[in-house]
Amino acid sequence: MFNSLKGLFKARIPPRQTAALTPRTVRGRFDAAQTTRDNIRHWAAADFLSADAEASPEVRRTLRHRTRYEVANNSYAKGLCLMLANDTVGTGPRLQMLTDDEEFNEEVEQAFATWAETVRLSSKLRTMRMARCQDGESFALLMNNRKLHDPVKLDLCPVEADRICGDGFFFLDAESIDGIHYDPYGNPVAYRLLKYHPGDTQYFAREEALMVPAEHMLHIFRQDRPGLHRGVPELTAALPLFAQLRRYNLAVLSAAEAAADFAAILYTDAPPNGESDAVEPMDTIPLERNMMLTVPAGWKLGQLDPKQPTSNHGDFVRIVLSEIARCVTTTYGTLAGDFSGHNYASGRLDNQIYHKSILVDRNFWEIEVLNPLFRAWFREYLLIRGGNLPESGRALLARHTWFWDGFPHVDPSKEAAAQEKRLLNNTTTLAAECARDGRDYLAILKQRGKEIKLMRELGIPLPGENTTVSSEEPENDADEELTNEKDN
Repeated sequence: MFNSLKGLFKARIPPRQTAALTPRTVRGRFDAAQTTRDNIRHWAAADFLSADAEASPEVRRTLRHRTRYEVANNSYAKGLCLMLANDTVGTGPRLQMLTDDEEFNEEVEQAFATWAETVRLSSKLRTMRMARCQDGESFALLMNNRKLHDPVKLDLCPVEADRICGDGFFFLDAESIDGIHYDPYGNPVAYRLLKYHPGDTQYFAREEALMVPAEHMLHIFRQDRPGLHRGVPELTAALPLFAQLRRYNLAVLSAAEAAADFAAILYTDAPPNGESDAVEPMDTIPLERNMMLTVPAGWKLGQLDPKQPTSNHGDFVRIVLSEIARCVTTTYGTLAGDFSGHNYASGRLDNQIYHKSILVDRNFWEIEVLNPLFRAWFREYLLIRGGNLPESGRALLARHTWFWDGFPHVDPSKEAAAQEKRLLNNTTTLAAECARDGRDYLAILKQRGKEIKLMRELGIPLPGENTTVSSEEPENDADEELTNEKDN
């Protein structure tokens, strides 16, 4: 009864108001998410694979082979790898200790510099940087080399990525990813290292491999996706562009050579079976220099109009190289070594963009390679040194930093004036300014102090000191002569 009365007195809403109060669902739409007849082929290769599944061992192996082939046969690709290695590593990183004991700092720095020169550290780091560019990743084995002419027998041995691989059943092991074993927290525990390269004649399938503990192996790669454990070549996105550029250059060269092979062509405007002498089709006539030539009646002598290279050939090469340069965060001018189309400001801007990426990459190498390498070296150095160590040297992870080669300025005079102004305004420090050039300010000040002391001992005037000869006596003599004349 109550429900019937409730429905009787219930207010009735007009149909139009009911439709207006009904909630509507608004769905967003992205044009790039739509599959149409126009874009179905473009997105045909898009997949839903994970990072490791997308970069499977077979895919990475194919990319490595193709990138190595391109680097070996393409001067731009080869120059790009060399440029990244030379600019990132340069002459090699230099260690600076930051403890409170200056004598201990200088001792450790000198010992590390001697060891780095003995093991050719800078050369090996450049090799690893090139391998990371064309292979996508780089490995280095920390081993004991008794043949080293240094108290510390630690050595760095670069290893090619092909030698770190699974045993063929890696997909059945949830804790291993293509030769790298991980703990439950995602930390690498051991690396499966083949004794020989798979492409070596001494390699045999199913050969027993070495299990190298993670603390004895350095592994560096760029993790482009979360969950990626093995790297892909940095030039992967540019491989089709390198192929297009090579094919286009070869096609232009072939067309130009074909046009140059024809010195002259005989042609006629007469209709078929017209009044002209019979000439054998596709016949060739040898020509001599500085001669007069007669042609058959009804025929004309012409020259093939060469269409190659076209006027836009250089523009096409420049555009392709600019697109290639972006995969390694550089520009066309830096990659091609051609700044002819730049002015001073645009040339500096191109270098600043590239130098910024180099600074980021150097920080990456410090964290992933240099710091673990220094910890291993410092541990052995402390064991060999023994004796009474200062309190600052007892800690294994002593404070330190790294110096790299600086980037030379286009206009040194302007840079020097800017440094002087920053120092006068107290907006920078001498340590920061020297670090930009890859130098240690303490070493500079000590060396400069020795030079100033020696210059003063030898009587050599220092820059900025007053070196004018005193002229007081001649002036006094002249004053005396004037006084005598007045008295007379």
